[in-house]
Amino acid sequence: MADLADGPVFGEPPVHVEAGVLVLDCAEPEPVAEFYAKLIGAELPDQRGMELIEITGRHGTRMAFRRDHGAAPPAWPRPDDSQQAHLHLVVPKDRMDDVERQVIDYGGRPMESQRSESGEQLRLFSDPAGHPFALRSV
Repeated sequence: MADLADGPVFGEPPVHVEAGVLVLDCAEPEPVAEFYAKLIGAELPDQRGMELIEITGRHGTRMAFRRDHGAAPPAWPRPDDSQQAHLHLVVPKDRMDDVERQVIDYGGRPMESQRSESGEQLRLFSDPAGHPFALRSV
């Protein structure tokens, strides 16, 4: 069996992906891009009315928001037969309350009470377009 680190041709170095970008579909990408730009410390592009808005946060988090005129907010909690993804935004444990206030000030909506997973605190929200996300303590 071939080593996965080998390139497509024997002896050739592998080519690796440079970065990943999470893309969220939404009917109106501008307010959703603005919401996440505030949370991750990103600059919004000057051009408006674009079909795809991409932002990069201060710490390298990359996100994009694609216009989809038929977009419907995800259901959360999800139905048993559906597949969904949600985002975890990592926050210092001692700043969770501050970031939670910012999320709400920026237009996020709390989804359920706090909970813990593997010793980390999670607080669940939805963004202005209804995408679920969690603030996760570190």
